[in-house]
Amino acid sequence: MNSSRQVTFLFLASAIIALMVGIFFGVIGGFQYILPLFLKESMGFTKARPLHVTLVVTWIFSAAIGGIYYYLPKIFGKLYSIRLAYLHFILFVITGCAILFCFFTNQFGGKEYLEFPPYLAFPMLLTWVLFMVNFFMTIKGKFLQAPIYIWMWTTGISFFFFTLLETYLWTIPFFRDNIVRDVTVQWKSMGSLVGSWNMLVYGTAFYIMEKISGNEIHTRSNKVFFFYFLGLTNLMFNWGHHIYIVPSAPWIGNIAYIISMTELLILGNIIYTWKKSVNESRQHIHLLPIRFLSSSDVWVFLNLTLAILISIPAVNAYTHGTHITVAHAMGTTIGINTMILLASLFFIIQQENISMSASHSFIIKKGFWVVNISLLVFWISLIACGIIKASEQQKGTIFQQMMEMLSPWFHSFLIAGIGVFIGLLMICYPLFINFINNRIPKTVSES
Repeated sequence: MNSSRQVTFLFLASAIIALMVGIFFGVIGGFQYILPLFLKESMGFTKARPLHVTLVVTWIFSAAIGGIYYYLPKIFGKLYSIRLAYLHFILFVITGCAILFCFFTNQFGGKEYLEFPPYLAFPMLLTWVLFMVNFFMTIKGKFLQAPIYIWMWTTGISFFFFTLLETYLWTIPFFRDNIVRDVTVQWKSMGSLVGSWNMLVYGTAFYIMEKISGNEIHTRSNKVFFFYFLGLTNLMFNWGHHIYIVPSAPWIGNIAYIISMTELLILGNIIYTWKKSVNESRQHIHLLPIRFLSSSDVWVFLNLTLAILISIPAVNAYTHGTHITVAHAMGTTIGINTMILLASLFFIIQQENISMSASHSFIIKKGFWVVNISLLVFWISLIACGIIKASEQQKGTIFQQMMEMLSPWFHSFLIAGIGVFIGLLMICYPLFINFINNRIPKTVSES
């Protein structure tokens, strides 16, 4: 197997495993909403939730990084260092296993998305430094003439490094000992952190769209770059709507409200425009990637509508921190990011001329609908939970009565969550098997 492609395979195989195990822990967490004592001693919600979140975020990064390692040699002729990529992967896996070990042994100590002990941030940063060196040395001297996806990957990689450092400012007493500073920096850094991995994913979407359509206008036009800089502004400032409850100048909230409307609209507009340009024959050739990209397009607009509503200060005051926030996060993570990354994996499969059996194709197509229908029910159920909870909290309803009112919706999102898990398993199992059983020939040229 060609070495650079083998690194891609290693990252993508690890990504699929992380996704499925992560969703499995999410299902366990769903059961614990209904049965609080379920696995409480061995796998309580305080353990299942960070395992779920960490593994799903790992899926996003692994799949995005694996795709970038695959696409870079095709764009620039070669990757700067294969050895560096292997070292990146090895340290990535070791760090990931250390984080999981800490969770299983009840060693916590971080904050949202990063609930592991802070000292594990050091090897995590080192893995990212290795990735940064490989990426920037590969594109050295070619950035200004590069298409939009190179700009987006550059932005995502750079901002992740700096925002990850920022997330650990809470370890400094100046921030930790002041609640306003602590909350503000936490939400600011986490908002930008999410924005950074979105840049990696969206850049991947643009690359696939260019190669499928055969038209560079969607990655080099003035319109695309205008929206890119608008998205960059969003990455840096859209976190502001998370701190409406924190004492701050009114203009911060107003700017945050305006900016938070833009990011998903940007991606939705570009994908919608691109889809119109893909002719019927190309749609047939690239059926699975287009199917998953089209699904992400639908979820962009669903989540955009929800984002607009929860960013309105008067609404945000009641909904922030409820299940509506979780619905928005799940719609983005599964509906948008995961659909785009699955499109990337299927695109790579097609690029390597790996033929799937008729039975595998059938299972994947069925799984596609199971995931999306289940995710829609899951999403609606969480929104309903959030609305009821926000309303009942204002009425002063006692907690036990409120939980009884939410119980039917808890059952609904649990069943739907199981459906999401089954649907993703139907998609990912054949995908994983094809990656394993179809080694990429050594005779395939690097370029």
